[in-house]
Amino acid sequence: MVLVLQGHDFHFETENICRLFLPQEKILTVREVPDVVDGVLAVAAVEQRPDGAHIRCTLKLDDFFGEETATVAAGTPDFTAACELETAKALYRLFVRLFGIEQSWGVVTGVRPVKLLRSKIAAWGVEAATRWLTDVMLVSPAKVALSLRTWEAEDKLLQQTTPSSFSLYVSIPFCPTRCDYCSFVSHTTERSVKLIPTYLKLLCEELKVTAEVAKTLGLRLESVYFGGGTPTSLTAPQLQTLLSAVERHFDLSTVREYTVEAGRPDTVTADKLRVIREAGVDRVSINPQTLSDSVLQTIGRKHTAAQFFDAYELARKAGFPHINTDLIVGLPTDTAEGFTRTLDGILALQPENVTVHTLSMKRASNLVVRHLSDYSGGEQAAAMTAYADRMLTADGYHPYYLYRQARMVGNQENVGWSKDGHDGLYNVWIMDESQTILACGAGAATKLKDPYSPHVERIFNHKFPYEYNDRFAELIERKQGILDFYARYPLSKEASR
Repeated sequence: MVLVLQGHDFHFETENICRLFLPQEKILTVREVPDVVDGVLAVAAVEQRPDGAHIRCTLKLDDFFGEETATVAAGTPDFTAACELETAKALYRLFVRLFGIEQSWGVVTGVRPVKLLRSKIAAWGVEAATRWLTDVMLVSPAKVALSLRTWEAEDKLLQQTTPSSFSLYVSIPFCPTRCDYCSFVSHTTERSVKLIPTYLKLLCEELKVTAEVAKTLGLRLESVYFGGGTPTSLTAPQLQTLLSAVERHFDLSTVREYTVEAGRPDTVTADKLRVIREAGVDRVSINPQTLSDSVLQTIGRKHTAAQFFDAYELARKAGFPHINTDLIVGLPTDTAEGFTRTLDGILALQPENVTVHTLSMKRASNLVVRHLSDYSGGEQAAAMTAYADRMLTADGYHPYYLYRQARMVGNQENVGWSKDGHDGLYNVWIMDESQTILACGAGAATKLKDPYSPHVERIFNHKFPYEYNDRFAELIERKQGILDFYARYPLSKEASR
């Protein structure tokens, strides 16, 4: 499609609106209407006049032509932002007319809608913020209710963190195989077996250096999270080496949550779980994604539902007090009835946490690159998430964190559901960007949070394991950036004056 911007530079939000309805389309953004357009033509024009901004958007496809107008009065607070929002809403209304589909999240296109809601509640109160979501941002009543419930749970957890709190993230960017929906920087263990010994040795060194920085600054460790990739793609001795390094270098006496992702059931063994549990880990995530073997085969997931049940039973026997299971709605060849059977099967196990993801059609995933699936099935994905909301609520779970991604089937969301007292702290802190995350390993990103403002800065590690191994000295030099950040944004209010 072609998107023509005239009199403004609101390309970010206008392109996002187009992607809500045309997620597969390549968007060509230009300043003038081309002589020839093959497909959708959208024109978003903003004219500045003495009385304010006059907005005119048009949309054309084959025999369809629509026009929407809006105005923003001069003197409107945050005038430019208001113009951008009204332009996006005018485009949104045109696409609704063209396709006859309203988006349940309206014109909210960001990753963190609950964080957005929290900021409005702080400024206006709950009632006014709720009206704003419904009337201004065009969010459906169901999604507004979900956002409010998530905000209530998150708010209690966010109040428990302190300016000196931080979490440790450890990246294990290896998987036994790559699932077709995945675009993470992860390497199969078969291809990367020669990289792993050096990688683990250097990762232990990075953990040591990171711990020294945290100690120098007086930071307090509250959660540890091993993610990936699939951490349990490592052997039991390799896991023990890493877990021992964390215990040796960091003060774990203040840790409130310790998580290791065991996402692929075909990597889970009793020995690995024993090593993990004995290290003090209290939370594991074992992720079936679906309990349909045929759907698992379709998405390149090299395990069966039976292997998930076996792995889950091993985790229970190992004594983990918190077990999470991830599910995905909108998977190719899955159906609403199939998802119902999956969720019902998970609820029969009564895990402490269930995370319900919506399939994101990421550009680098095999599903997109090899055209193994498309973006159809939006109504079915919406029915799946609605069923999850209804059944999990009825079974005593509550939503405690929520985020969205681009190109999600049906434009839905990802929601973490929890039994009371089992909310995943790390998930809340990283999604709200309310706490410093010191990250180690390939592809990891350290997030540094100003203790007294929303300001966040990032330090990125090398992306790929081979880069991590080859350029490790350069990576360690970047750790100085953590000290530099806290010199500018000290933990003590007195020091910051």
